[in-house]
Amino acid sequence: MSDSPQSFHVTRCDPDRNMARYYSLIMQPTLFGEISLVRNWGRIGTRGQQKVDTFSNSSALQKSFEKLTQQKCHKGYK
Repeated sequence: MSDSPQSFHVTRCDPDRNMARYYSLIMQPTLFGEISLVRNWGRIGTRGQQKVDTFSNSSALQKSFEKLTQQKCHKGYK
């Protein structure tokens, strides 16, 4: 993994359904030599929720990152 964090940020808005959501992923190193994938999601304008997954190798992290980005794009996030 490179030294700079990689990120992914998308939104999904549908005024007819009162839907205004965001979803973001950030890959960043931890202090203990592992790599973390930080997920943030919620309604636009709110703090939302956060989940941090830790990986010991970058290939597992990359696989999870790609899977999550594909899922969100498939659901209509842009």
